[in-house]
Amino acid sequence: MWAYILKRLLLMVPTLLGVLTITFLVIQFVPGGPVEQLVSQLQGRGAAGESGGAGGAAYRGRQGVDAKRVEEIKALYGFDKPPLTRYVEMLGRFARFDLGESFFHNKPVWQLIREKLPVSISLGLWSFLLTYLISVPLGIAKAVRNGSRFDTLTTMLVLIGSAIPGFVLGVALLVLFGGGSFLQWFPLRGLSSANWESLSLGAKIADYLWHIALPVCAMTLGSFAVITLMTKNSVLEEIRKQYVLTARAKGLSERTVLWRHVFRNALMPIMTGFPAAFVGAFFTGSILIETLFSLDGLGMLSYESIMRRDYPVVLGSLFLFTLIALLTTLVRDLSYLWVDPRVKYA
Repeated sequence: MWAYILKRLLLMVPTLLGVLTITFLVIQFVPGGPVEQLVSQLQGRGAAGESGGAGGAAYRGRQGVDAKRVEEIKALYGFDKPPLTRYVEMLGRFARFDLGESFFHNKPVWQLIREKLPVSISLGLWSFLLTYLISVPLGIAKAVRNGSRFDTLTTMLVLIGSAIPGFVLGVALLVLFGGGSFLQWFPLRGLSSANWESLSLGAKIADYLWHIALPVCAMTLGSFAVITLMTKNSVLEEIRKQYVLTARAKGLSERTVLWRHVFRNALMPIMTGFPAAFVGAFFTGSILIETLFSLDGLGMLSYESIMRRDYPVVLGSLFLFTLIALLTTLVRDLSYLWVDPRVKYA
């Protein structure tokens, strides 16, 4: 097993290099880089000053900006160096787990991720818990009542829920319950009220749950179908096996057969994905949901970084999240061995 783990760890290196290399190459050909973005801002300020603050100017290349100033901006962002040199320097920083510093936030990328992480943890962790706490019992109930009206109705509901995009559901929830055209039961934005600091502990918990309710519902509903149907099919597969017939022939009750024998074996496919899903919940960032509910998390950070061409944030967060994804995939594969010792790795 240790040889297998070592091999998987070594294979992560070329995977990371491939992802970073492709992204770095694409960045070289994307128009409107950080130099052009800052030049455009300088043009806007100049036009506003000339017109008495009457508004910004449209981007006109580098017209109106001194060439020496443009070279200073290039040096500030490191674009005065050849692409190969910048690529090698980037890999050297990442090898030391130095993700660099944001062009526009003037903060280290690590600090930006830490600042945005609590919002994404709130969304991801609640979505993860609700998905498993509802889908697994529902899947078991559907398997026990396979073919019944309950099974048919719940299948229809979870499939309809999975077919509705999260942002569409979020808009509907805001219109219905967020002060749109109908009811104003929940707030429109944020994770806390303006008077958060003055609230008691119980009031803070209630206020937090009040704010998180709609975005979590919008993120969670679509993920019920996969876990529910996977649980149901896994339980049905185990129920039809020979050892279940043997247990029933020995006179064991259906409850004992289900919970002592079937349940433990049927949940193996579900539980093996549990560690990766749990770790992934801490880094879940939904751009559309966070934008819709004005939540400043990792999804919003990624979107703003791409739009503003903040390349250190784009590449640094990509490196970190790819590494986490590779490690959680390894943990998921190893969990098969922990759940079922009969599994062997070559």
